[in-house]
Amino acid sequence: MSVGPILPVIAASFLLGSMIFFAAVTAPAVFKFLPSDVAGQYLRGVFPRYYLWGTVCALISAILSLPVGLIPGGLLLFVALAFLGVRQILVPRINEAKEGRAAGDDAATARFARLHRLSVLINLAQMIALIVVLVLLATLPTA
Repeated sequence: MSVGPILPVIAASFLLGSMIFFAAVTAPAVFKFLPSDVAGQYLRGVFPRYYLWGTVCALISAILSLPVGLIPGGLLLFVALAFLGVRQILVPRINEAKEGRAAGDDAATARFARLHRLSVLINLAQMIALIVVLVLLATLPTA
């Protein structure tokens, strides 16, 4: 690996590590150590910041990657747009459905489950895209 892709690899690795840490450590710990109503309020405050963090990190990674390779840079732009879309579109709908679920609305409960599952799948797709980016960057021909 040449010096060229080192910064993009570090940036993409940092984002992937952040995502894995949040999913594997932070979110489960919140539900383990906080009462469920407090955990829900806490995560409701954290998720918009998580998605903003991901957007910024992915954009930085994309900016660093585009000069090295269009495909890795494009994938990172996709990851950034997905973070932004989830933050701006999906999270408010998830919160609205969660309020309906708390009020006993069965349709809102089903909507919450569907939207939450979608957010998890998007997050998983982003992680896979980051792994692909890292593989592509690591296998670039050295100059």
